[in-house]
Amino acid sequence: MSGHSKFANIKHKKEKNDAAKGKIFTIIGREIAVAVKEGGPDPANNFKLATVIAKAKANNMPNDTIERGIKKAAGDVGNVNYEYVTYEGYGPNGIAIIVDALTDNKNRTAANVRSAFTKGQGNVGTPGCVSFMFDKKGQIIIDKEECDLDADDLMMTALDAGAEDFEEEEDSYEVLTDPDSFEVVREALEKAGIPMISAEVTMIPQNYVSLTDETAVKNLQRTLDLLDDDDDVQAVYHNWDE
Repeated sequence: MSGHSKFANIKHKKEKNDAAKGKIFTIIGREIAVAVKEGGPDPANNFKLATVIAKAKANNMPNDTIERGIKKAAGDVGNVNYEYVTYEGYGPNGIAIIVDALTDNKNRTAANVRSAFTKGQGNVGTPGCVSFMFDKKGQIIIDKEECDLDADDLMMTALDAGAEDFEEEEDSYEVLTDPDSFEVVREALEKAGIPMISAEVTMIPQNYVSLTDETAVKNLQRTLDLLDDDDDVQAVYHNWDE
């Protein structure tokens, strides 16, 4: 992944998210509700909730907003009817795309996702058609300017906590973990006072694909923009080398 500025990508996403922070908070609020329904309101005993809280903090969601969401979900468990659904497909030139959604109406969501692919000259495929091209990993991104530790000390802190890999980029550090070890590593870094730009379990492409055709780039961007605008869509992963 040499040459890829993960921080630049994260920063770009966060700036875009900041422009629609209300939507981001709504998305995370849904995730909190589902996590509480499935495992209870205590993050110490609910890994999924702890992971969502980490994501909320990385998106600058205030602690009181997080706590209100947990309390509301705990008192409203019987009425939570969202469910997770994943779509896989191809964009222009065979770009692999995975869409994670959280919805109370699978027919609506499926139609919207299919439309987003079609308008970008792509198509939705069968389950598993592209997910084998990705690895599910815990990923933590740290801004170099915000971190007081040098690279070696930070790497040892992360590896001692159970991280699988550590990579230094021009402007950031990346810590990768097994999904099951993610929360332990994240907590260790948080206790060490290390500021994290992003901390989440994500899908990382094994290889990236470049697009040189302007029409293909425009079509792929249209699909990604339509998916980003859909309130049911929680996350979109792709192997486009932006």
